[in-house]
Amino acid sequence: MGKYVLSRFIQLIPILLGITFLTFGMMQFAADDAVDVIYEQGGASEEVKAAKRAELGLDQPFLIQYGRWLKGVATGDMGRSFISGKLVFETFADKLPATVELMAVSIILTIFIATPLGIIAAVKQNKFIDYVIRILSFIGNSMPNFFVGLLLIYFLALKLNLLPIMGKPGDWQSIIMPALTLTTAMGAKYTRQIRAVVLEELEKPYVTGAKSRGVSTGTILIKSVLKSSLIMIITLLALSMGSLLGGTAIVETIFMWDGVGKMAVDAILMKDYPLIQAYVVWMAVIYVFMNLAADLLYHYLDPRIRYGEGGGAG
Repeated sequence: MGKYVLSRFIQLIPILLGITFLTFGMMQFAADDAVDVIYEQGGASEEVKAAKRAELGLDQPFLIQYGRWLKGVATGDMGRSFISGKLVFETFADKLPATVELMAVSIILTIFIATPLGIIAAVKQNKFIDYVIRILSFIGNSMPNFFVGLLLIYFLALKLNLLPIMGKPGDWQSIIMPALTLTTAMGAKYTRQIRAVVLEELEKPYVTGAKSRGVSTGTILIKSVLKSSLIMIITLLALSMGSLLGGTAIVETIFMWDGVGKMAVDAILMKDYPLIQAYVVWMAVIYVFMNLAADLLYHYLDPRIRYGEGGGAG
């Protein structure tokens, strides 16, 4: 197991380096010069701007700038925000808990809503309840996050006055609408995928054999089908993390949720390049390590998945 974990970490190194290189390169070749952005409102002379570029090291070759920036990333120093003047890493770290809170609630809601619906749709295949669940999941999967968010604001906040529009981390009422917005699309997709996985398991010979021995459907589902489907369900959940991470930016902006997604949108609007770089890099790092955690969990749950161990395939 230790050898496998080490090999997976080594495989991540070129991926993470590629992410940092592309992120830094995109910001460097953006239409606006970083110094021009800093002095956008100040009307500074070209001499002042040139001195500032020298101070920031922007007059150095691209690879030297990248190397210095990468060293800062590795040590937690990603520079200062052009707008607030605060350390970028500290700003990101302050906003991250709010986003993690929103993601955690959304994932919990997705699991508790999609899992039973997917199982019911599979067990009641081609019956009325199955058609209803499939139609609702299709509609939910088709609606973009911003549209769902606006619908929830209109009905739950403006018409019924049940929930606050603006989100406040730590307040359970404030988190309901943004979490439901993220859950709608992810839960709809997850329901359809769980239905497909459970249907595939229900058609396997061991299920037929258990039924012929008089084992109840509920016992088969809980003790056999769900256990066999667990790895695939974890896979689907891990793959959903990417869309969830991307979706938080729009949802946080709509509900004024003070997380890293809203921070990134504000940084883009204000051309605050250091904050944009921090968001892209750290979101990518978090996503990569989430997938690594899921991969290690597969390895633990299913002894057949052995990469580079025993006689398994590499």
